[in-house]
Amino acid sequence: MKVFKFGGASVNSVERIKNLAAIVEQYKDDQLVIIISAMGKTTNALEKVVEAFYAGKKEEALQLFEIVKNQHLTTAKYLLVTHYNGCAEQLNDFFTEVEWLLHDKPVREFDYYYDQVVCVGELLSTCIISHFLNQEKLKNQWLDVRDIIRTDDNFRDAGVDWNYTAEKTTQAWASLSAGKNILITQGFIGSTDENESTTLGREGSDYTAALFANMLNAESLTIWKDVEGVMNADPKQFPDAQLISELNFNEVIEMAFYGAQVIHPKTIKPLQNKGIPMYVKCFLDPSLPGTVIHKKNIKGLPPIIVIKEKQLLVHLNSRDFSFMGEEPMRQLYGIFAQTRVRPNLIQSGAIGVQICMDDKQDKTDQFASQASNLFDVQLEKGLHLLTIRHYNEALVTKMLEGKEVVLMQKTKETIQILYK
Repeated sequence: MKVFKFGGASVNSVERIKNLAAIVEQYKDDQLVIIISAMGKTTNALEKVVEAFYAGKKEEALQLFEIVKNQHLTTAKYLLVTHYNGCAEQLNDFFTEVEWLLHDKPVREFDYYYDQVVCVGELLSTCIISHFLNQEKLKNQWLDVRDIIRTDDNFRDAGVDWNYTAEKTTQAWASLSAGKNILITQGFIGSTDENESTTLGREGSDYTAALFANMLNAESLTIWKDVEGVMNADPKQFPDAQLISELNFNEVIEMAFYGAQVIHPKTIKPLQNKGIPMYVKCFLDPSLPGTVIHKKNIKGLPPIIVIKEKQLLVHLNSRDFSFMGEEPMRQLYGIFAQTRVRPNLIQSGAIGVQICMDDKQDKTDQFASQASNLFDVQLEKGLHLLTIRHYNEALVTKMLEGKEVVLMQKTKETIQILYK
């Protein structure tokens, strides 16, 4: 059995959904679990719906959601002939689920409402694609993954109840209807034991796919993307980026940790634990070999470049010139946990600490507010964080031309540079 994951770019138009069907057709005799993300920019559109709702702008939220509704109904009309009515009925159930909430007033935290609204993107896309594949004689069974993946209530970054989810996953696969060997479900989302929708963090569809692969002992996981495989840099930023045909789990974990967008950071562990290989392939040209990721040692990798924009440097200094010893650092990590901020780089001195983090205003303000109870706090914005794995000095020099270095850390394998 194989697990496939298709991201939003692979299903963002009628043509690309037909392309997905053509790929599935090539594997129609295999047992498949297919994880699908929301279409194109749907998640971003739904985020705007939540923001308007939480700001008390009910009519604006409803109007923005109406746009999302119409986009999906239009896609369904272009794709479906014999299966349109059944699809539209199912879509309307999901629309009602969100509209019921939007007619209320927010009384809980933003992250709760975010998950209740944003999760519908995956439900809409998988509904349409499941009906289309059935119409194309690719018989499949649609599954609401919220009935399978049980999580805690850490909304927007929920933790998975492994044992419950494993049991439900096995049951779901075993209950496939006769004559069907394809299961279609959603990435990114789950639910609590009180049936409240949750999300697993942005790009969490990769993680969902890895969970299914692990729990069903899959032969492999294939992630279909709009690039030819894993590149040593973002080809949008570096036109001469090169394909890496083979990687191991350790290297990909490092790449994800430093911010490479190819693989979600939590994806690798479920695969590595069972030695399940992952393939990253191009949905635009499935004949390309792509990249295979496995547990074997790999040598001779090229420099791997990751740039994170919108970075913030927080300067924390002791108020009484006492050392930044064990107790201040313990308190600092307590603030990280409370505010759910993950530092991208930390550099400590005798009486101060510098912390680089993503500049997300809500979390930044919360972190700075709590830290100011213990330290003098200064913020430096508008920075970029460059990370190079397997670096060489010539490349570092080239990358830093015309830039002002704010902070630098390096080991034998990795260099990180914060710059203006």
